[in-house]
Amino acid sequence: MRLATLRVADAGQQYTLVMNFSNGIRSIVSVLLVFPISVAFAQAASPSHDKTALVPKTIHQLFIDDQSDRTGDRKVAPYAPDVHSRDAMRRVGARQLLAAGEIKTAQDFHDAAYIFQHGDEADDYLLAHILAVESIVKGDASSKWISAAALDRYLQAIGKSQVFGTQYASASYLYTVQHKNDPDVMSKPEAHAKGMTQEPYDRKLVPDPLRSDFCVPDLAQQSANLKEFEAGRYPAAMIPAGCTR
Repeated sequence: MRLATLRVADAGQQYTLVMNFSNGIRSIVSVLLVFPISVAFAQAASPSHDKTALVPKTIHQLFIDDQSDRTGDRKVAPYAPDVHSRDAMRRVGARQLLAAGEIKTAQDFHDAAYIFQHGDEADDYLLAHILAVESIVKGDASSKWISAAALDRYLQAIGKSQVFGTQYASASYLYTVQHKNDPDVMSKPEAHAKGMTQEPYDRKLVPDPLRSDFCVPDLAQQSANLKEFEAGRYPAAMIPAGCTR
């Protein structure tokens, strides 16, 4: 099951929403954000392992590990003590596979998109969007949602407004991301603000019928989802009926 990051910090994905629920201080869900939204992942330290175990055999195994970290079943290979570090190592492995030409099928590109969607930098999200688009081109319609979510996350990461509305974040997380170069950011009251937000969000650029085509709920449903997140619940209608991701 693919989740956007509760960046609660993933669906997630942080519930600060890093909902996508993600890692560290990431508080964006994406929806995944994208996830932390306001639910936190408990991360137990893992023993050290032989680094040869880090060489990825397939992108799908990296994807399975990525999803395992977010569903909480903890079946992921314990090659690092926290989700943030494991995400970083999975991106290294995915880049190795990309460079070697081992990412070939629609499923491969779909899986790689999720790996980079859970990155740290704007370029990670941009690459995730590109990978998702390639998956769609190769015939995987289920990659439409991740293409939209990665684009939204990229736009917010560079200080622009999301356009689909896939990212739900804690107000405090969003402020710290937007002011990450301020050494005194955590001393500001905005860094401790409560509540969830989709801002910055340009709701006019993409019409609801086009959102639906990308498996993103319409504006009315997004408003209802935001209220669910603020109540500490993961919305049941994160994607329209009949869609998969």
